[in-house]
Amino acid sequence: MDRIILHCDGNNFFASCECTLRPELWNVPMAVAGDPKSRHGIILAKNELAKKAGVLTAETIWQAQRKCPNLVLVPASYDLYHSFYERINQIYLSYTDLVEPFSIDESFLDITGCMHLHPGLTPGDIADEIRCRVSSELGITISVGVSFCKSFAKLGSDYKKPNATTVIMREDVPKIVYPLPVSDLVFVGKKTTEILASHAIRTVGELAEISEEYLVSILGKQGQDLYSVVHCMENSQVRDFYDYIAPKSVSHGMTFRRDLLGESEVRSGVSVLSDYVASRLRYEGLKGSVISVVLKDPSFKTIQRQRKINSPTYLQKEITEIVMDLIFENWDFSKPIRLITVGVSDLVPKDSETVSQMSLFENANVGSVDSERQEILEDTMADIREKFGKSSIRFGYSSSSELGIK
Repeated sequence: MDRIILHCDGNNFFASCECTLRPELWNVPMAVAGDPKSRHGIILAKNELAKKAGVLTAETIWQAQRKCPNLVLVPASYDLYHSFYERINQIYLSYTDLVEPFSIDESFLDITGCMHLHPGLTPGDIADEIRCRVSSELGITISVGVSFCKSFAKLGSDYKKPNATTVIMREDVPKIVYPLPVSDLVFVGKKTTEILASHAIRTVGELAEISEEYLVSILGKQGQDLYSVVHCMENSQVRDFYDYIAPKSVSHGMTFRRDLLGESEVRSGVSVLSDYVASRLRYEGLKGSVISVVLKDPSFKTIQRQRKINSPTYLQKEITEIVMDLIFENWDFSKPIRLITVGVSDLVPKDSETVSQMSLFENANVGSVDSERQEILEDTMADIREKFGKSSIRFGYSSSSELGIK
């Protein structure tokens, strides 16, 4: 028996969340946009009126305003969007535990084992019911694709928008899926589309006529995956919502409001980024032994460096010092820096037993008694932040609204 998979996709999600707080925004062309002063001046989401005016996601604000002079811009409120993410997934979880978030506004649901709880309803009926509940309870709309596999469920949610249900069962594939461009398939990006077009493969139906061997010869492993999808053999599972998957790495980057110059400004930037990373590692109960940094200058020239340490860490101070060492070794502080990203990888549970053999070339503080004291200090700071808020206490970096460092 085929599975019944739903893909639920929020319509204009960021913009719709904002409109629930300010209902007048439903009636004007509006967009959620980054802060031009922080050099994030692009459109992140738009409502239907802005979409009809030609406004596109990821285009610059000035391009959008040229198309739509009366466009209303709203700054992003990520806490709000995360709140909606949690509430919308709670609705999905009232139908099945097999709810797998695909992004902040998309989730896969496997309702195969729950159909008996809804006698007389078809899979399309259940999708319609979920759409109605999201609309009435949250004030936003979703589109839902219904299919026997994740790939075509995702295709279905994109097929008709906004606020629509599209059912694609096996018998519907030739009529609905095959006429579509190959670029509509999930994970088929611009490069893959160009490669397929160079071999006269432009629609999903044309793709289905190509042998697996030929697709593998031009696309490698992806060719095998695409063959499986277009021949209705894709069977990837929908993960249980409560299954925890530990991150493989933790990183945080920032494009500063103006370029950083000199050691002091760079250290301030690195310190706040290391603080974000250390807090996330502590929250996840993880430590890491590979510390990395990415630097980008105003001309977008980028360098990336990393260092392996013997004793895994989640300490802000240690991460900061290692990153600063990497920058000292690889950067001229007289040159401006536009963006910094700090990362930690090679993660292990924080309480796992690790053999710490001090390297002659490693930072002497890592794994030492000083590290133990620093861990007590930072754990205490984390407790204070949990009780009184993130801004209640911070490390001794120099905050600067001019740079965007808080």
